Amino acid sequence: MEQQSSTRAHGGTQGVYTHQSEVTGTPMTFSVFVPDHAEGAKLPVLWYLSGLTCTHANVTEKGEFRRACAEHGIIFVAPDTSPRGDDVPDDEGYDFGKGAGFYVDATQEPWAANFKMRSYVEQELPALVAAEFPMADMGRQGITGHSMGGHGALTIALRNPGRFRSVSAFAPIVSPLNCPWGEKALGGYLGDDKSAWREYDACALIEDGARLPDFLVDQGEADNFLHEQLKTGLLVMACRKAGIPATIRMQPGYDHSYYFISSFMADHVKWHAARL
Repeated sequence: MEQQSSTRAHGGTQGVYTHQSEVTGTPMTFSVFVPDHAEGAKLPVLWYLSGLTCTHANVTEKGEFRRACAEHGIIFVAPDTSPRGDDVPDDEGYDFGKGAGFYVDATQEPWAANFKMRSYVEQELPALVAAEFPMADMGRQGITGHSMGGHGALTIALRNPGRFRSVSAFAPIVSPLNCPWGEKALGGYLGDDKSAWREYDACALIEDGARLPDFLVDQGEADNFLHEQLKTGLLVMACRKAGIPATIRMQPGYDHSYYFISSFMADHVKWHAARL
């Protein structure tokens, strides 16, 4: 792991790091905010997964999480959304290929060699963080994310029961099986057999028996992707049917941007802190 930058902010240190990933076969970049803490102290870890077209930098620069994380003593980790590099395959669309890894392990060519973001986020990067940041308490982890990253946060938590003490999402893609973004991404990365898609669909996972004790979702009512792509109502129905006491809040006037995310970031950090 190599440090690219280190900056003081809100009584803590914001760092950006790169490393050579064995999982993706490429260099990967991620950011970590560590609040000031007593020597030998252990701090919980909150993962943030970003959305389409994003890198680690979007939330790092615009998410406005540091004050709340410093107040509650929480480490904030933001990985990239896909492998990068000249030799990595790409697509002309913004919603597939680089910047659009969808947190899946691709099985189809030419994507299978590099697009292993599920294994990267679930296994490789947590192991690296545990090894390189001795103050990180990996027994107290939470996960959140936005849009494609909200999909990632929900599905990773549902597939790994007990790993995350807290789960939330901003404007998540709740059912890739039932939206154009999901059909393109999962079809391209995983093939035409939709049964293989279900482990990457929060509503399908819940329908198939996966459970969380609770989670928080904020969704802007003025989000122009709400009805075609995000379909929050499907998650409401899935949780109601499964008896999951999810807190799903529709926020009047808010769109899909980081203006929305930053408006509710402190609420989400507080939510995670109460459970971490």
